[in-house]
Amino acid sequence: MTVSLTQPTTGPVPSGLLRSVERLGRDVAAAHADDVDRSARFPAETFDALKEAGVLGALVPRALGGAGLTLAEACAGVRALGRHCASSAMVLAMHHLQVACLVRHGRSEALRQLLADVADRQLLLASATTEAGIGGRLRESSCAVHADGERFELEKQAPVISYGAHADAVLVTARRTPDSPPGDQVLVACVKPGVSLEQVGEWDTLGLRGTCSPGFVLRAAGPLSMILDDPFADVAAETMLPYSHILWSHVWLGIADAAMSKAGALVRKKARQDPGTVPPGARRLAELDVVFHQLESLATATLARYDEAAGGQRAESVGDAVALNALKVGASRLVVEVVTGALGICGMDGYREGTPFSLGRQLRDAHSAALMVSNDRILGDNAQLLLLSRDPGGTDRTEGKV
Repeated sequence: MTVSLTQPTTGPVPSGLLRSVERLGRDVAAAHADDVDRSARFPAETFDALKEAGVLGALVPRALGGAGLTLAEACAGVRALGRHCASSAMVLAMHHLQVACLVRHGRSEALRQLLADVADRQLLLASATTEAGIGGRLRESSCAVHADGERFELEKQAPVISYGAHADAVLVTARRTPDSPPGDQVLVACVKPGVSLEQVGEWDTLGLRGTCSPGFVLRAAGPLSMILDDPFADVAAETMLPYSHILWSHVWLGIADAAMSKAGALVRKKARQDPGTVPPGARRLAELDVVFHQLESLATATLARYDEAAGGQRAESVGDAVALNALKVGASRLVVEVVTGALGICGMDGYREGTPFSLGRQLRDAHSAALMVSNDRILGDNAQLLLLSRDPGGTDRTEGKV
C-alpha cells in the first residue's frame, strides 16, 4: 500500500502516549532493569510493552499513522523511562533519532511507507555511523553505495551498532558512490530481511549494558529509493546532531532524577527516625539540588533554543552547533556529579546492591555519557567552531553555517 501525507489523521493522543511511557517505565522497565544490567541483555519486556502501546511511532507524523509528538514530548518520554532503566531510555532515544531523520529528510514514497510501517508494525530503528578505520568521525565514510540499476548493495565494518541484532532496520552512513570522497555521504535505510549482521565482538561493558552494542559486519541490499533525499551533511547538521544531544541529555536527566529521588528518600527516612532534627545529609542534598538544577536547566534551555530556531529547518549556525556540543559535554559531566553526590549522601546503603537506595547501576550508566561521542572530540570541534565566531561564547549566528 502506498501512503500519502494527505491521509486522515490517526494515531494515539500524545498526552496518553506519554502517560503510557511513564507507567511502563514504573511497572515494566523498573522490574527488569537490574536483570537487564546484570545479564547485559536487551530490555525485551520493556520494548514489547512500548510496542504494544504504540510508542515507537511517537515521532511519525499523524498523517502516516503515528502520534506526531514533538521533540519536547519525546524528551519527556525518554526522561521518564530513564528514571527506571537508562538502557531502555537510550535505545528509545536512538530510535527516535532515526525516525526524526526519516521524517525530516526522507521524501520518497518508499521512505514514507517505511515511516508508516514504523507506526503500524512498531518497527525498531537503529543506526550504523561508526566505521573501522574511521571511528566516530561522523562526517566521513569508507564504505560506499554500489548501485546496480534501481538497487544498491553496501558493506560496512561497524565497531558498534547499538541493539542492531534486535532492530528491524538500520540507517547506515556511506559514501554516495565508490568514487566519492569520504565526506560525500548519504544515509541509507537498510530494512530486514535485506540486512545481514555478522557479529564481530562482544558487549560486556561498565554501563548501559542493555543497549547491546557489539561490532558487526553489516551487509545490505535494497532499492535506491531507500536512500534519504538530502545529503548526509544536511541530515547531520539539521537533525542528527541536535536530536542526539538533546535526547541523550534527557536520558541523563532521568538517571539524575533517580539518584536525587533515592538520596531524598534516605534523608527523609533519617529525619523521621529522629524527629525535630535536621539530618546531616539534608544540607548535602540541598547543595546537590543546585547541581541537579544546573543539569536540568542546561537540557531544557537548549531544547527550547533549538525549537525556537525555526524548528531546526535550516542548517545549524556556528552558535547553535557550539551550544549543542556544550550541552553534550556539560550534561555528561553534571549527571556524573549528581549521581556521585547522591552516593555520598546514601553512603553504604547506596554502595550496596539490593537496597532501595542502591546507586551502582546509575553511577555506571552515568559514566557512559562522556564516551558517547568522546567529549575530547566534541571539545576539539568546538575549539575550531569558536574560531569562526565573532564572540567567545559562540552565540553570533551571522558567521555562517556548519
